[in-house]
Amino acid sequence: MKIIQPKYLLKSLTNVGLVARPNSDLILHVRRIEKALRAYGVSLHVEENSTLMLGMDGGLSLDALGEKCDMLISLGGDGTLISVCRRTYMYAKPILGIHAGQLGFLTNVRLDEIESFVDSLIVGDYRIDSRMMLEVVLKKGKKKLHKVAFNDMVFSRSSISAMARIDAFIDGELFNSYHGDGVIVCTPTGSTAYNLSAGGPIVFPLAQALILTPICPHSLTQRPIVLPIDFKITFKSQDETVVVIDGQDTYSMGEYDSIELTIAPKNAYLMHKKERNYFDVLKDKLNWGDK
Repeated sequence: MKIIQPKYLLKSLTNVGLVARPNSDLILHVRRIEKALRAYGVSLHVEENSTLMLGMDGGLSLDALGEKCDMLISLGGDGTLISVCRRTYMYAKPILGIHAGQLGFLTNVRLDEIESFVDSLIVGDYRIDSRMMLEVVLKKGKKKLHKVAFNDMVFSRSSISAMARIDAFIDGELFNSYHGDGVIVCTPTGSTAYNLSAGGPIVFPLAQALILTPICPHSLTQRPIVLPIDFKITFKSQDETVVVIDGQDTYSMGEYDSIELTIAPKNAYLMHKKERNYFDVLKDKLNWGDK
């Protein structure tokens, strides 16, 4: 499957879209971004739900932002950035995450760096990373529901008293039956999320791989596995197993015959400061090297 390659630098920069974290009071920072961009003749367009939340006039739909803008800004935490990546997936626009949340694995531009990063943006002093995503197809008879996942897809037991029983197939052949609390399928970017808490491996985010990690398996022989991206993984379950995509969309496996996962044909494109070092982020967020 052909993967769209990242654009290292923007070809033009005249319109920028912005989506703010829900229920946030970030209007002053939105005005700062608008002022910094306007100094270079660049227009800022704010997503319509964000304008309502922030008490601003106007606003464009997310689809309109995807079509009109050269890049997008996610103002919030990692969850906001993941939502923007998923909802604007079809437009393949570079997305800058400005950190106004908690952990911040993905958003690396701080609020006090807004003006300086805009200066760097104008002169091309930044980089764009290409992150693989997952294509998810939920099947029921001839009907198909298509979704994309940026971080992970989690299959979880429906109640605290029940054990999940999930069959996994690779290219149509039965690969494993997971008995326990569930199983996580994640991208390399998502390897530092729920996957890490469940004992899965950390995988460099620009790698191309599929990671399967069982959640509290009934058998101690069940272990995480890293697979190449050219496999199609199918999951089936007779139980009321809950399926959660990126912690944002929830489905019941009992309503579907099967769920298929493959690498998505388009990637997400994240903008970063050129000097950003992933291993420094790991050391900072996970306290590696502390004595």
